Amino acid sequence: MDLPSTMRAIEISEPGGPEVLRLCERPVPVPGPGKVVVRLAYAGVNRPDALQRAGAYDPPAGASDLPGLEGAGTIAAIGAGVSGWKIGDRVCALFPGGSYATHAATDAGQVLPVPAGMGLREAACLPETFFTVWSNVFQRGGLQAGERFLVHGGSSGIGTTAIQLAALFGARVFTTAGSEEKCAACTSLGAERAINYRDEDFVKILQAEGGANLILDMVGGDYLPRNLKSLAEDGRLVQIAFLQGPKVAVNFAALMVRRLTITGSTLRPQSDAAKAQIAQALLREVWPHLAAGRVRPVMDSEFALEEAAAAHARMESSAHIGKIVLRIEA
Repeated sequence: MDLPSTMRAIEISEPGGPEVLRLCERPVPVPGPGKVVVRLAYAGVNRPDALQRAGAYDPPAGASDLPGLEGAGTIAAIGAGVSGWKIGDRVCALFPGGSYATHAATDAGQVLPVPAGMGLREAACLPETFFTVWSNVFQRGGLQAGERFLVHGGSSGIGTTAIQLAALFGARVFTTAGSEEKCAACTSLGAERAINYRDEDFVKILQAEGGANLILDMVGGDYLPRNLKSLAEDGRLVQIAFLQGPKVAVNFAALMVRRLTITGSTLRPQSDAAKAQIAQALLREVWPHLAAGRVRPVMDSEFALEEAAAAHARMESSAHIGKIVLRIEA
């Protein structure tokens, strides 16, 4: 184990907007039992990073206070009890925090090999979105071939991933997006119908199709009662974020009469064992499709590590289509 003593990283100087992100020098993490340290080449930028920056999403106990939940690079150090990895292996990984840095530590069970034929830039965008989509759409939501699936925010990192995986596994995919350009991107990825929410009512469109069997939502607010109206009988709603707020009035009588299910989850607070189970399912069910090119991360833009504030501003503008990455080491 030959790690440097210090590393470049991005820290949150105080809760606030993108401008509170600043370059700093921190000690390089040392892997404890069951952990590995990854020397990162790229890190993905995600909405939870912005929530943490704003002071609205604290890291789990024991996690790094640095932002960053995913990245790709090479194994730099291995803790006691870890098998199956060696120094220098090309990997992508889910992190409890800290991937806006040259080095970050995570549980070995949350590390996956870079899919064959894929570069580190693209691989850095896989963990957060693919773990989230697989666990919520297929494991929690139980999506089956032939079902009607609606995902909101189809041009986001989560949306572009959900569209591709749902279409790949035989679902009929519907999505919402906020411009014709974004709608076109969604249909090119496999959506049967992309609904411009500025001009069209997704409730009426889904009702005309017989209702959605499953909805994946990250908007919340007044979308919650509208989502329930959009569901088919015995339909399921999976909630993973609340861009418009977590509180709203809902008539549960309709939920009972139509036998609807509301569930949801967040990824970061789950146990290492739970995340490792998701990783193994992805390795078995999805990684072969990534290697074959049937699924791919949609890339929006790249920023240098020291440009993290600009990357956050890009994400919060909602102008992006797909994933934003930080280039940490060429």
